[in-house]
Amino acid sequence: MTQTAHGVEFNQQLSATPKSAEERAAILANPGFGNYFTDHTAVVDYSVDEQGEGGWHNARVEAYGPISLDPSAAVLHYGQEIFEGLKAYRHADGSIWTFRPEANAARLNKSARRLALPELPEEYFLGAIRELVQADKEWVPAGDGEALYLRPFMIATEAFLGVRAAREVSFRVIASPAGNYFGGELKPVSIWISREYARAGRGGTGAAKCGGNYAASLIAQQEAEANGCKQVLFLDHFNDNAVEELGGMNVFFVMKDGSLVTPALSGTILEGVTRMSVIQVAKDMGREVAERKITLDEWRDGVASGEIAEVFACGTAAVITPIGVLKDTTEFIGSEDAKAGETTMAIRERLLGIQTGTVPDTHGWLTRLA
Repeated sequence: MTQTAHGVEFNQQLSATPKSAEERAAILANPGFGNYFTDHTAVVDYSVDEQGEGGWHNARVEAYGPISLDPSAAVLHYGQEIFEGLKAYRHADGSIWTFRPEANAARLNKSARRLALPELPEEYFLGAIRELVQADKEWVPAGDGEALYLRPFMIATEAFLGVRAAREVSFRVIASPAGNYFGGELKPVSIWISREYARAGRGGTGAAKCGGNYAASLIAQQEAEANGCKQVLFLDHFNDNAVEELGGMNVFFVMKDGSLVTPALSGTILEGVTRMSVIQVAKDMGREVAERKITLDEWRDGVASGEIAEVFACGTAAVITPIGVLKDTTEFIGSEDAKAGETTMAIRERLLGIQTGTVPDTHGWLTRLA
């Protein structure tokens, strides 16, 4: 069966063995994050013909399962890969919506340009997530703070070991029911300072959402976890230890006058969709927001003097998470007994309210999927 979404035809090759209602209910009772996956995946292929013309084709929804790749596929050797992350929320009336997918589509293409991958027309991106969610709508949880996490990604599939941009590519979307990212009650988290490792370098891929950036962050993340911290903070060691971002989240500071500060985008920081949304929501609430350089020294001195009243991190998976302590073997900034700040929680509740349909969407950020 073929369906049309956003002007693109998706062939429906639905699974012959989907999870039963009982199996699905058991998973949704305690989904965790990234542990389980729905019955289907959306796929669109790209290839370059003999005349050198490239194009996207064969859009389809098929059963979730292993991907068959040649051992010489470019993604396995040269890391030509990018991805995105967004969520589908079930509203009170049972309808299903997602948040700012056009921004994710635009960022995917920004990443594609940096990794020498073909850009994906927005209609394919939006069509793929819509078709997948419609096929797997029963997987969208309805619990407080729960959602269906969507992971669009693009990989170079051409079987070729020469060092050049691949001429065969696959765009895919998979979905995973998600609970609270850090689990349980929302409490301020502890963050480890990475002194030895950098997440990205100038002129590199820091502004792209690609797997290599995350692979490079894992050793620092392991160090953080070994020291009882949930996340790691990366600094620009060649720029006065300027704050960059966490392993997978952007950082915000709430000043004592109620204004917000977040590190300015420098080419080494990912432009988070949640980050840009927090900036707008804060402005809607009458707060000033500055995007500027902020150093580790300013963080330390600001907490000590009270100039910095609250610190939080934001990203698609966790939305907004308060930060209690920043530390390493020589530093201890903040308090392990800190409670989530009022401004942090007010912005979080406003943003989550828009996403889940309990607060009016005055910016047209929501897109209905089912």
